[in-house]
Amino acid sequence: MSEYIEARFEVLDERFSGVGGDGLVERLCTGCRWTEGPVYFAAGRYLLFSDIPNDRLLRWDETTGAVGVFRAPAGYTNGHTVDRRGRLVSCEQGHRRVARTEHDGSVTVLAERWNGRRLNSPNDVVERADGSVWFTDPSYGIDSHYEGHRAESEIGACHVYRVDPATGEVRAVAQDFDRPNGLAFSADEQCLYVADTRRKHIRLFDVADDGALSGGEVFATCDAGSFDGLRLDALGRVWAAAHDGVHCFDADGTPLGKLLLPEVVSNLVFGGPKRNHLFITASSSVYALRVNFNGVAYPR
Repeated sequence: MSEYIEARFEVLDERFSGVGGDGLVERLCTGCRWTEGPVYFAAGRYLLFSDIPNDRLLRWDETTGAVGVFRAPAGYTNGHTVDRRGRLVSCEQGHRRVARTEHDGSVTVLAERWNGRRLNSPNDVVERADGSVWFTDPSYGIDSHYEGHRAESEIGACHVYRVDPATGEVRAVAQDFDRPNGLAFSADEQCLYVADTRRKHIRLFDVADDGALSGGEVFATCDAGSFDGLRLDALGRVWAAAHDGVHCFDADGTPLGKLLLPEVVSNLVFGGPKRNHLFITASSSVYALRVNFNGVAYPR
């Protein structure tokens, strides 16, 4: 049975004053240890999300409201995305790899090493229209046994990577992060936003046709804990998970407002047929709110 809490929007800039939606936020699920990686499958009308310490991937059915186990054990999966062919792409912290689940249920490994060395623990992932897969690789899954398997880093640093769609080459595209985490492309995929959890900010890069990054200036800083997952809406605003809820920034970096929640937010995704159903993973729970704006539509 779903529970509801008041939807609390905090306005920091007058441009945010019209942002809203349902008066109540629905809690779809609770009782987890640390929820992450929400990903919405439009074709099946369901949401998948990770419960990392319990090593399981859960599924919420939009048509029935039921929540069940989709996969367990799940390799301590963290972030996910759906590629242009409708396949699940997952960051498996326990297996220290990025993997794709094919339509027949088989699993294809997309990345597990860089320069011959094992990755740390891939965290979040997105796909570009050219088929390249981009992911962050902090050390959370190897720091302890809580979200993976404790181990020494073979790389000795935490980078952002790109997997070439033609060759499968894993290339480090940014090597000056402390703990890279959430990442998201602009609507035209010419810019990439990446959160650095330890530095408590979001950086903005320009993306060349070959995937090379330039720039990397600080786009926004966090005033409540640190940033985690990122998403963009159709107006180019950046929505970032933080400790007190979801923070919204204008494309120029101005803080516009917040959606306040009672738990530490880890990630978010826009779903539904109109991309106006906002799903949020936060500590032990998953929340949902129908909003009066839409998630970004990327090139196909």
